[in-house]
Amino acid sequence: MASEYLEHKLALLPGLPGCYLMKNINSQIIYVGKAKNLKNRVRSYFKSSHTGKTAQLVSEIVDFETIITSTDKEAFLLEITLIQKHQPYFNIKLKRGTGYPYIKITNERDPQLLLVSDIKKDGAYYFGPYPNVYAAEETIHFLQKVYPLRRCNGYQGRPCLYYHMGQCLGACFKEVPQADYDEQIKKIKSFLNGNVGHAEKELTDRMTAAAADMAYERAADLRDQIRYIEATVEKQKIISNDSTPRDIFNFYLDKGWLSIQIFFIRQARLMKREKRLFPIVSTAEEELASFIVQFYQRKNTVLPREILVPASIDAASIEEILHVPVRTPQRGTKRDLLDMAAKNSRLVLEEKFRLLELDEGKTTGAMKEITDALGIAPGHKIEAFDHSHIQGADLVSAMVVFVDGQPNKKLYRKYKLRTVDHADETASTLEVIRRRYGRLLKEHAQMPDLILMDGGDIQMNAVKEVLADEFDLHIPVAGMVKNDHHKTADLLFGPDDHHVHLDPKSQGFYLVQRIQDEVHRFAITFHRQVHSKNSLSSRLDRIPGVGPKTRNKLLRKFGSTKKIGEASVDDLRELGVSKTVAQTIRLTLQAETAEIKSPRTPTKL
Repeated sequence: MASEYLEHKLALLPGLPGCYLMKNINSQIIYVGKAKNLKNRVRSYFKSSHTGKTAQLVSEIVDFETIITSTDKEAFLLEITLIQKHQPYFNIKLKRGTGYPYIKITNERDPQLLLVSDIKKDGAYYFGPYPNVYAAEETIHFLQKVYPLRRCNGYQGRPCLYYHMGQCLGACFKEVPQADYDEQIKKIKSFLNGNVGHAEKELTDRMTAAAADMAYERAADLRDQIRYIEATVEKQKIISNDSTPRDIFNFYLDKGWLSIQIFFIRQARLMKREKRLFPIVSTAEEELASFIVQFYQRKNTVLPREILVPASIDAASIEEILHVPVRTPQRGTKRDLLDMAAKNSRLVLEEKFRLLELDEGKTTGAMKEITDALGIAPGHKIEAFDHSHIQGADLVSAMVVFVDGQPNKKLYRKYKLRTVDHADETASTLEVIRRRYGRLLKEHAQMPDLILMDGGDIQMNAVKEVLADEFDLHIPVAGMVKNDHHKTADLLFGPDDHHVHLDPKSQGFYLVQRIQDEVHRFAITFHRQVHSKNSLSSRLDRIPGVGPKTRNKLLRKFGSTKKIGEASVDDLRELGVSKTVAQTIRLTLQAETAEIKSPRTPTKL
């Protein structure tokens, strides 16, 4: 099941072709896919049941990105580029051994047309890749009939079958002039680059004639041939014949936020996409122009041969500073790419607004729910406290801070209690509140808008006693109460410590629950650290010949009793202890470790 964050992102997906990039908890791209309809395809991961590796993939997805394209063909080509760039784990696992074909004109004296799966640096011409393998095969068969090269194995002293069929220039029995091959290759390249009008017209005429003669099967074959050609040599924008390195910038502005998309075109392919989002105060055009200039001042940023920008941008000024042609395409492939960048900018910004609305409800909106329920002034900062101990030993307190509904871990604080040596909630609360707010008063620091105690009226009254009587502070104090199932129930507040109920389905209730769980986790974690260290120290103190100085040296050097016990006598003696004491330390700790691993079984009487 998708998280609330993902659900909101799924609702924003457009019903357009494009690519999607799935990310894990570490923001690593783990899968790249393409879709004719991004909305339907991406939603299917979270709204359908899966098994095997797909289920594993879905379980690791915590976020995703999308890139809109104009056609499914462009999405397919972009997918290949992104997979090659990022090498996502699940693309390798889910698509091992699969690939897409290329049409190749070999670099030989007698060249031939082939369908291959790999590109090699052999001087040959490569076209593709092609998503429809069958269509590519049929297109090759068409080209071999219309623009023949060589289909046989070479010279054999007699004409081959393909020569008699008009699909071979005759390398099998004669030397074919290079000019003949060059003429055919020129036509094939033109055809594969999208100039198929003449061929399509010829096939259409033949199809019409076949249908008129009631040769419907032949007409159907010709119709399919036309479709295969369209599927194979369809013009696309992601890959073109123009190999000029260029960067494309476009933007979308709304509600004071500017969304910028940068497309990096290299080797006639979209190799990389970057996006930026930030609020602005000046015009979008001024901000984008300034951004472009600053963008190329970054370390290791290489200028392209050409920069494409929308018409509203001062291209001349940018060109004067960067010394690179800056242009605005008016039509054709480049214009379509510029429009694609604008479309992606809009999608990213709309997603941002929706997520901001979500965050607003979960953060500042949740904070307002709490302050309204308590009947206090709106605020931003909450400080929450909890205590932890084991049977009155190793007493500690902890404080967490939430600002506008979000935890601020830089402001978290830990307290080893100094004046309390037994389990006493009142005394523990008095000490930690005195230390915390006495320090804030001394430093003239900002006070919280609300204090929450993990507990009931005992802790609350102790807080009020210190704040009002000793510091003359009037900060609202509430207690976080749990039910019989040890789950957050409601708040205690006011002079009479009455219960304040929050809607269990509200964001305010959820925020209180998060605060209570977080302060408890933080206190428990700190207590375990203290207890572990104290336990370690006490074990060392029991060893004859080990005093406080030796104990501290051992702890600094080795860190744990396990490592101390594993150390050699010589290693221990380097710390300045005698041979006898070193042997005693080693034997004692090894014996304790063995006792823990294999406790002795009581003797049966």
